[in-house]
Amino acid sequence: MKFRNNQPPPAGFQLAPMIDVVFLLLIFFIVTYQLSDYETELDVSVPTAEEGATTTRHYLEEIVNIRTDGTIVMEKQVYTLDELQAKMERLTRVNKNQPIRIRADGDTVSQNLINVIDRCRKAGIWNISFATQRPKTH
Repeated sequence: MKFRNNQPPPAGFQLAPMIDVVFLLLIFFIVTYQLSDYETELDVSVPTAEEGATTTRHYLEEIVNIRTDGTIVMEKQVYTLDELQAKMERLTRVNKNQPIRIRADGDTVSQNLINVIDRCRKAGIWNISFATQRPKTH
């Protein structure tokens, strides 16, 4: 007597969709990592501090670069103080706790830094941090 097997064949593990998802995640993280370094201005040499360290960035954090001559650069675009304040006001309308990191050149006049901080505060920005680097050891 011959018995019939009514069980379906075992389901196979689909590898192709899993590989697609892994590659998409890999591409996403590579692209977002590269965008995080996009905003740093190469003409700005931040001051050194013994306790200065690279901290992780908040995903909404905006970077304001101040060059030696006092030029304000943000997102590879030059801003005046009025334009900077208007941009900060737009940012605070979206996020009340908008974080800002100021990368001021070590040789810039302190008044330039104070002007940027003042305009950020007028726009309602209170979450301000400053970029520093550790001194080079020889």
